[in-house]
Amino acid sequence: MIEIRPARLPDDIEAIEAIDRSFRSDTALAPIRGDHGIEFLPYGVAVEKVLPLDDLREVERAWDTAWVAVRDGTLCGFAAVGFQEWNRRLALWHLYVDASVRGQGVARRLIDVVAAHARGLGARHLWLEASSVNTPAIEAYKALDFQVTGFDLTLYDGTESEGEFALFLSRALED
Repeated sequence: MIEIRPARLPDDIEAIEAIDRSFRSDTALAPIRGDHGIEFLPYGVAVEKVLPLDDLREVERAWDTAWVAVRDGTLCGFAAVGFQEWNRRLALWHLYVDASVRGQGVARRLIDVVAAHARGLGARHLWLEASSVNTPAIEAYKALDFQVTGFDLTLYDGTESEGEFALFLSRALED
């Protein structure tokens, strides 16, 4: 049984940091100009990364609300969001599910709670950013009804992720 509850910060910080945020992929995406605009085509590449969670201990951060998934007393998922009032969207800054429980509906349960929160704020969309090499996450977000809505080829320039590009995904919220 998975329980979703609000994150208790700072008490949950160490358990959140212990969530396995790594991923492996044998494909990445490349932007290609097609007949109907830009398309993202997969190509073979070996990638293994751990996604950052460097703002968890910060006082000021882009997100202000967070939840954790708990199974048998152990944190196994984390989601953090921030509402952007000017365009009424809820930005999903973090969504991590421990490798031991991936594919078991934890991300869907977290997104359901996030979407309910978003509706309560009057948000029109959920929005997030993912790297072009994190195809497992991109596929998971698509399965959670997110669509690619944009990209930025330069967002990661000068960082450890240089050479990757950012995909922006969003999911409309029903009224």
